[in-house]
Amino acid sequence: MNKIITIGISLLILLQGANIHFKDLVELEQLVEHYQFHNEEYGDDFMIFVSKHYGELKADHSEKHQEEQKEHEKLPFQHQSHCTQTHVFVHSTDSLIDSRSEIPLATKGNFHYQMSYSLVWGDGPFQPPKHA
Repeated sequence: MNKIITIGISLLILLQGANIHFKDLVELEQLVEHYQFHNEEYGDDFMIFVSKHYGELKADHSEKHQEEQKEHEKLPFQHQSHCTQTHVFVHSTDSLIDSRSEIPLATKGNFHYQMSYSLVWGDGPFQPPKHA
């Protein structure tokens, strides 16, 4: 049972990482049917079909075939994703141990300390001896 749950969660993470939603998997049947229509009607192979619906020929195909617009909306992978994640990898020849800090060593303090001369600090049992 643990293996099934692990495989299921792994597949979920894989599909979400590739931006594939569950709705896209359900709509794969529409993709196959529309591909078969294009294959019979226009003689398109799969790569041309993908280019017409997801690639560089998409705008031209949409303009010429307005009657197929409702079928095009039912195809999977039509959702817009606005997730912006930037991954930066910096490879430096300098090691982190040899790098120098940019933090200044001497800083001027922006504070003022004044010793309190209250009677609490007067002669009490916990004061250091005055004469040795």
